Parts: sequence; structure tokens; C-alpha cells
Amino acid sequence: MTTSLGAAAAANGAVFGDSKIQIQGFNGGRSCSLASLLRHHRLQYAVPLPSAPRTSSINVTRAVSTPTKTDAAAEPKRSKVEIIKEKSNYIRFPLDEELLTETPNINESATQLIKFHGSYQQTNRDERGTKSYSFMLRTKNPCGKVSNQLYLVMDDLANEFGIGTLRLTTRQTFQLHGVLKKDLKTVMSTIIRNMGSTLGACGDLNRNVLAPAAPLARKDYLVAQETAENIATLLTPQSGFYYDMWVGGEKIMSAEPPEVIKVRDDNSHGTNFPDSPEPIYGAQFLPRKFKVAVTVPTDNSVDILTNDIGVVVVSDEEGEPQGYNLYVGGGMGRTLRLETTFPRLAEPLGYVPKEDILYAIKAIVVTQRENGRRDDRKYSRMKYLISSWGIEKFRSVVEQYYGKKFEPFHELPEWEFKSYLGWHEQGDGLLYCGIHVDNGRVKGAMKKSLREVIEKYNLNVRITPNQNLVLCDIRNVWKRPIAIALAQGGLLEPRYVDPLNITAMACPALPLCPLAVTEAERGIPDMLKRVRAVFEKVGLQYNESIVMRVTGCPNGCARPYMAELGFVGDGPNSYQIWLGGTPNQTSLAQCFMNKVKLQDLEKVLEPLFYYWKRKRQAKESFGNFTNRMGVDKLVELVETWQGHHVESSRRFHNLKLFADKNTFEAMAQLAKLENKTAHQLAMEVIRNYIAAQQNGKSG
Repeated sequence: MTTSLGAAAAANGAVFGDSKIQIQGFNGGRSCSLASLLRHHRLQYAVPLPSAPRTSSINVTRAVSTPTKTDAAAEPKRSKVEIIKEKSNYIRFPLDEELLTETPNINESATQLIKFHGSYQQTNRDERGTKSYSFMLRTKNPCGKVSNQLYLVMDDLANEFGIGTLRLTTRQTFQLHGVLKKDLKTVMSTIIRNMGSTLGACGDLNRNVLAPAAPLARKDYLVAQETAENIATLLTPQSGFYYDMWVGGEKIMSAEPPEVIKVRDDNSHGTNFPDSPEPIYGAQFLPRKFKVAVTVPTDNSVDILTNDIGVVVVSDEEGEPQGYNLYVGGGMGRTLRLETTFPRLAEPLGYVPKEDILYAIKAIVVTQRENGRRDDRKYSRMKYLISSWGIEKFRSVVEQYYGKKFEPFHELPEWEFKSYLGWHEQGDGLLYCGIHVDNGRVKGAMKKSLREVIEKYNLNVRITPNQNLVLCDIRNVWKRPIAIALAQGGLLEPRYVDPLNITAMACPALPLCPLAVTEAERGIPDMLKRVRAVFEKVGLQYNESIVMRVTGCPNGCARPYMAELGFVGDGPNSYQIWLGGTPNQTSLAQCFMNKVKLQDLEKVLEPLFYYWKRKRQAKESFGNFTNRMGVDKLVELVETWQGHHVESSRRFHNLKLFADKNTFEAMAQLAKLENKTAHQLAMEVIRNYIAAQQNGKSG
């Protein structure tokens, strides 16, 4: 053992000695299987979690900088990935050798290691016969910040080496799909030499650190973004494997802030591996992925409660940042049909003064490094450690690595979801423009228009956690020509976008994701149209909306468990339906039904939306309505649904909107860019025109 553990050893009993899960903030979910959309059964989530195998009085698998040989019988069980990491010479071998072979793919060990470099090996699952291998690259962009130079380079790389599209992710990064093995080094080195990085975008270490994407010249926002960047720097691997692999060992990076270096090097409380090239991670890195988000009070654009650590800037009455509230233990991933795995909301840990934030973050990471399970990766996220220990024990252990007691959590105002779409003032005399990108897929005419605008006006951009894009530092005189250019590429102002689409998200899923069991990104456009049609059928207004998210598997990349209406793939053309998230992303949804076939969605959604319209309280969101009604009552409403009578005055008339074919075809072409019909887009334009006229009269 090469770390100095300090007083933390007292807490190192069996990691999950008490196998009863205490699921904070999750009141259990019941699920219903749809035999014919009627029969259902209940599942309780608060059930015993299998304990790690007990091989000694201390049931902890520790990260070690130099593995020591021990008696095999006394060695705790470890997952296959842990052994691959241990033998890899800090994430190098056998990836370095595999990249030199002529085969289009790499072996299993190298496939695990390349994740740490920011890449996944994939196959096109639409194709039959011989497997067609390619690689997905994911960048690392703290706060979602992307320089003008890097954006243009990524745009070029997508055309030359990818599939011609860029994917904006829910963690404020790019994904570049379809890169061949023979082109990996060229693409990676190009990203690195243009001040980008993919290091740590995947793998068992800290992922991209989120922060609000709005480039507001407000002190608290600036501090939040600086903090996110410092956390990302603190937790960046130090052993050089990334640069050795892709640019011959040349380190191409900006200077690190001295306060970050000071915290990383500090070992006064036994946090570091003193003789390791990875002082925080050691040779084993973390048990699983680790996610951090930073924000300011009220701004929940980052889904703060879904992260391993949520950091909130706390300011005094004069608006001067004084410190930070810390949440811990959030996470979305689960395993299908294994109810001992679950999504979880983060819970309050405490408050730290601003000068201590990096020390506190490091202490939390080390607590997970030393105590998170390494035998079974299904239970390796920090949320399971906290669920087993309880927050009090977790806080006590973290404080020993931190060297101080946490101060009480400061009271915060209500959270709000902020999309930052449309035109806004930055506060420094310049403007920013938030652009809605359906499912984060930048392609076709949209991609061309964005390229032209970003290149012509030399704009920096930011990616939002909702898969959208923000153009920064725009002069007032540029607003009109930029708006026209964007509209020509199908990038319309948010008032022209269906409200359902504004908050909807989907993961890529098929055909490239190896974990997907059904469609998500390719399926959500039609699913949104069908939801809109049900809205219209039951009489819900066009401007009413819900938060809808779709994933092709239970891993939760699009955070479906926070949605008011979540679809989670559980088989081919089949989904679990989750209900109960809220518009401000502070409530965990519950599993409502299992195995709902795609063709049967309306049978479930129509009664839910119908009764929401008629039984909701004033301004009650769909998520709050479903929580108030409860799962049993909602199941009863679906089971007994026989349709509703539509009064003749409420029927939708087949109005002839287009007097000539040319107008219809032009509208149809524009509508296609937004995955709408010509009729839907025409009705939006008419509604917006009427609203604008009415607003003008009232003004």
C-alpha cells in the first residue's frame, strides 16, 4: 500500500457491509408490463444490494501506484477491467501495439483502454455480414467552451474522416462518429494541435465538467466557469499516456493555474500516491466514470443533481462569490431488469469557502477511489457507495481527506431550467445567440450555415448540456445578417420551434452504439410528432409542453430518469415509460410501464394527457400531476381508458392553407429541415403572427 490513508482507515470496513440500500431522494418505482397494455406488476427499488465478496476483514479494493504481489487467496476479487488497467503501464499497453496492426479493429483490452483516450470502438449494426468497424471520438470541453479554431477543425474532420456530421452531447462535448482505425492518429493529433483534447472524455476517471453555457459577464457565472475549468485541470491525468500515444510525447497544452498545481501536489491528508506519475489516480484510476457539474443558484441548465459532484457558487448580498455548496451521489445509469441498480439524485454534503473548493473536490474523488467497488462494475459508481454508507459516514470519511469539517449547506432558491436559446445580451456590450439543434446532430444545410457564420464572424461557441449551441461575442450590427444566414440553414429562432422539441433529448443509440437495444435519436422525431398529435387530440394548447427524453438502453446518457416523460429502451421497438420528472430537473421519475411497444404509445399517452388537461391544478406541470396522482391511479386510468368524445366544435377542420403548389412545396422543404409537415410549420407561423399582432395591440 503506497498511499497515506490518515484517519480514513477507520471507515474502511466492508464497502457494502450493510447490503440494504438506502436510496436517498428516490421513493421507489413500480413498473407495469404490458401484456395487452393492461396486466402489470410492481417492482420495489429499495432491495438488498449484493455485497462485494468478503475475502478479508477489510473488504476494499484500493488503487495502487505500484501493484504488489500478494498471496492469491488473500487478493480481493477484481473485475476484468481492473486487471487490464493494472497491466497497461498507465493506459498504454496493449493499445500502443494494437494501433500498429493492419486489422480494422483492436482487441478487447485495447478497447477498454482507448476509452481513457476519449474513444469507443463501434460497428455499424445496420449492416449484416462482415463487421464494419469505426471509432467514435469524444472531445473534452469544460463549460462547453469551443474556440473558433477548434470548431472549424472539428467541422473539417467530420467531413474528411467522419460521417459528415457533428454530434453535440449532453455533457457539452462533440462526438465525431465513423473514424477509421488507420485515421485515428491523424484525427487525434489534429484535435490536440488545435488546442482541443479528448483525454478523459470516456473511461474510469473524471469526465467533462459541466457549467452554464451562457457567456454572461456576471461575476457568479464567471466564477462558476473558472471553477469548472480548474476542477477539470486538477483531475486531468498526469502520466503522459495520451500525448505519448498521439503526438509522440509532445505535450501541447496551456499552463496550469498555480493554485491547481498546489492542490494536486498537496498530500497533507494522505490523498496522493507520492511516487506515482498519477498522484491522484494511481495505476488503477477510479472504479468507474466520474461526473462533475458547476452552476449558480437557480440555474439548472446542467442537471446538477444527476452528477457525482454538484457544485453551486454561493454569493453574498452584494453578489460577491464566497464559497460553494456541494451535492454528491447523483447518477443515471442502471442495468436492465436488475433492480439493485438505479438512478439516483445527488444530496447535500455541505459548504466550503471558495479557497477550499479544489481540496474538497479532491477529497471526494479520493474517497470514491479508495472505497468504490472494483469487483462488479454495475455497482462501482459513487452513488452506490453513498447509498450503502449513508451520507453521514460518507461525509465523515471525506472530511478526513479534506482535513476540515464541512460547514452547513446554505439555503438555495428554487431551481429553474434555462435553455439560453434565442438572442440575449452578455452584459459586456455584446450579444449571444442560442441555437436549437434537434438531438444535437449538426448536419446538412445547418452544418454549412453554422460553418459560414462562425468562420465569417470569427465567433467562439459553447455547447449546452441540452445538446444545443451558443454563438458568443456577437456585435449588434451582426445580429440581422447572422439571423438570416441561420434561418436559411433551417436554424430558426426558438419561437418558431415546436415547444416539445425545445426540451427533448435523445442519445445516438442505433446504429453505432453497441449498448442500444432500440432506437433513440432516429426514433424521436416521429415520437415527438405523435406526442404533438395526441396533445391536439385531447385539446392541449400548442404552447403547452413537457420534458421528453429517449434513450436506446438503460444507461441514461440523455438523462431520461429526470424527464416528465422518459422512454428507456428495453427491447426492439420497445420502451419502459418513466413518469414524474419535473421541468426544473429536481425530481426523479419512476418506472411506470415496461415493454411498451412503439406502435402502442398512443394507448398509454392519450389517457395520461387527457386527464392531465382535465384534472390538473393551476399551472401544474405534467410531471407534478403524475406525481400527485400516483402510479396506481395512473395505471387504472390507462387500463380503463375507452377514448373520449370530441365535440364537433373541437374537431380540427381540414383547412386549405396553401393556394398554390409552389407555396406548398417551399413550405414543405422548410418543414423537412425541422422534421415537421408543411401543415404543422404553416400553423406555427400563423400562430406566431397572431400572437405578435395581439402583443403589439396590448402594448
